[in-house]
Amino acid sequence: MANIESGSSARRQQVHTETRSPGEVIAARVVYYVFGVIEVLLIMRFLLLLFGANRDAGFVAFIYALSGFFMAPFIAVFNTSVAAGATFEWSTLVALAVYALIAWGVVKLIAAVSPRSSSETVERVEQNEDTTANTQR
Repeated sequence: MANIESGSSARRQQVHTETRSPGEVIAARVVYYVFGVIEVLLIMRFLLLLFGANRDAGFVAFIYALSGFFMAPFIAVFNTSVAAGATFEWSTLVALAVYALIAWGVVKLIAAVSPRSSSETVERVEQNEDTTANTQR
């Protein structure tokens, strides 16, 4: 009887593709997020004042306390207009514009000093080789 050896090999290949954002894109997203939160607080403050919300309500007091820190440099820029319990705070509109300009300026500065301006795509190829030997007698 003769020994017959037959070998077979199977190859499997997987490709993993991912897109990596450069650091400046991530930094710009963080800047826009932080300034977006500030803008939302200021808009809520403006609307609560405009509609004459009760300052003793917990939520209203919370919004005024948080936004008060960001409004501090702008409080005395313009006088506020009051009519029938509603307050139109012009300074809040100025603060909204200034914070939007600051966010835009910081993002442009990040882009100006960044080494690259586009994302990179990375592909990783994994290869597995399986060998099976069958022996028949």
